[in-house]
Amino acid sequence: MILLFNGICFAPKAQTVVEDFKPSSTNQPGKDYPMVNSEGRVRVQIKAPEAQHVQLDISAVKYDLVKDASGIWTGESNPQDEGFHYYQLWIDGAAVPDPGSLYFYGAMRWGSGIEIPAHDQDIYALKNVPHGQVCQILFFSKSTNSVRRAFVYTPPDYDKDLNKQYPVLYLQHGFGEDETGWTNQGKANLIMDNLIAEGKAKPFIIVMTYGMTNDIKVGGLRDFDIKPFQTVLVDELIPFIDTNFRTLSDQPHRAMAGLSMGSMETKMITMENLDKFSNIGLFSGASISMDDVNKATDFKQKVKLVFVSFGGREIESMKNRPSRGAFGGDPKENTEALKNAGINAHFYVSPNTAHEWQSWRRSLYEFAQLLFKN
Repeated sequence: MILLFNGICFAPKAQTVVEDFKPSSTNQPGKDYPMVNSEGRVRVQIKAPEAQHVQLDISAVKYDLVKDASGIWTGESNPQDEGFHYYQLWIDGAAVPDPGSLYFYGAMRWGSGIEIPAHDQDIYALKNVPHGQVCQILFFSKSTNSVRRAFVYTPPDYDKDLNKQYPVLYLQHGFGEDETGWTNQGKANLIMDNLIAEGKAKPFIIVMTYGMTNDIKVGGLRDFDIKPFQTVLVDELIPFIDTNFRTLSDQPHRAMAGLSMGSMETKMITMENLDKFSNIGLFSGASISMDDVNKATDFKQKVKLVFVSFGGREIESMKNRPSRGAFGGDPKENTEALKNAGINAHFYVSPNTAHEWQSWRRSLYEFAQLLFKN
C-alpha cells in the first residue's frame, strides 16, 4: 500500500529484506547495480560523496538511500510487480538516470528501466529458435514535410521464400514513448519468434512508428489531433510498406493495435478506415461499444477480430474510481455485447499488473495467437 498525503508519496515502513539480490538483466555491461531479489525489490547504488539526499524513485514512490563512509549511497524499494518498470534517482532534488542501467525511452525522455523477473517470462525469453529481423526504415511524409522513422519486424522465414507474402500488424506505443518501445521494452520480436516456433501464431510483419505528428506536453494529450497522424499512417506509411515489403496488402490481412494512447489511436483510425483494417487490438485504453458498431458501415462484415485487454490492477482501479474508466465505456461489458451480437470479440485481463509493459507483453502474446486465423 502507498500512503499519500498532500500529493506526496511515502514508502511504507521498512520490512525485512531477503538478501538474495542479483544484478538486473537490464544493467549496463559489467555493472552489478541495480539489483533485484526474489521478492521483486530493487536495490540501487551510486557514488555521490558530496550529495546530501539521494532517493530511488520507482512506481511513483520514493525511497531514501543511505550513504556509507566512502560516499556510496545504497537502498532498495518495496517489492514491485513482475515485468518492466521505469525508474530514476533523485540527487539533492535533481532527477537523474541511474548510470548502472540501460536506457529506455519513456515518460518523454531516455531514462532507466529495470526488469523484475516474471513467472511467465518464458513467453519473451531469448531462445534457441529461428529469429526474425527488426530493421529501421526511413520514409518521407509529404503531409508533414519530414522524413519519419519506423521499425519493421519480419518473421524468421521472410528471407527464405522470396515469393511468400505476409499479413501486417501496425502496432502503436503509448503516450510519452516512441517507436522503440515495442521492441526494447515490449520484446515484441521475441514474443513473435517464440509463438511462431511453437506453431501458436501465423507469421506476420509488424510495423511500429511514432504515433504523433506534434509534440504534446504532459497533461496536454486532450489537445492531440489524430487526423495528421492518420494521414501519415494510412496514406503514407501503409503504401510505403506495401511497396517495399512482401505484404498481403488487402483489408483481410491488415491489423492495427496499440497500448494506452496507441489504443485510442487504433480505435479512431480503424473505425474511420474499416475498408483497410480487419483486426483490431486495444490494450489498456479504448474499447468498442455496440453504439460504435451501429454507427459504422458494415462493421460486422468487415471486422474479423476485436481484442480488448487491461491489467488486473487497472480493472480494480476502474471499479474503485469509475471516472477513470476506459475510453469508450466499460470494456468488459462492451466486449460481451459484441460477442452477443455475433462479433469475434475477446477480453483479456493480465493478472496482477497495472498500466505497464507486462500487461502489454501478455496482451500481444494473446492477441497474436488470434490474428489472421479467419
